[in-house]
Amino acid sequence: MAIAEEYGLDLIEISPQANPPVCKVLDYGKYKYEVQKRKNEAKKNQKVVEIKELKLRPMIDTHDYEVKVKQAKKFLKEGNKVKFTMRYKGRELSANDMGRAVLDRLLEDLEGLCKLDSAPKLEGKQMMMIISPEK
Repeated sequence: MAIAEEYGLDLIEISPQANPPVCKVLDYGKYKYEVQKRKNEAKKNQKVVEIKELKLRPMIDTHDYEVKVKQAKKFLKEGNKVKFTMRYKGRELSANDMGRAVLDRLLEDLEGLCKLDSAPKLEGKQMMMIISPEK
């Protein structure tokens, strides 16, 4: 402690269980600042993956379908996940194989760009499927 006070620094106990305890003489404020700076630098380099949602209907027209495929490709190239939501109204729910066919066609058109995270599953009046970009 005398050495730490002599240099105007702090005495920090590193390993109290060791015999004798291990201590270090350093400027604690500067140490905390450097740790915070490293943490912020690591945070800056992280890429936050967003989930982009595209909503579809089972009786989608060809041009509308092509627009959705184009948007999905753009989202995948940006590195985001894409969630396709197939919405059913009225009697469409009884023929949900039409919606599944559209989702399967989407997977075929996006083949090579994406991998399937969650297969199409029906939840209430919606069928959802999530894909993520291929590495």
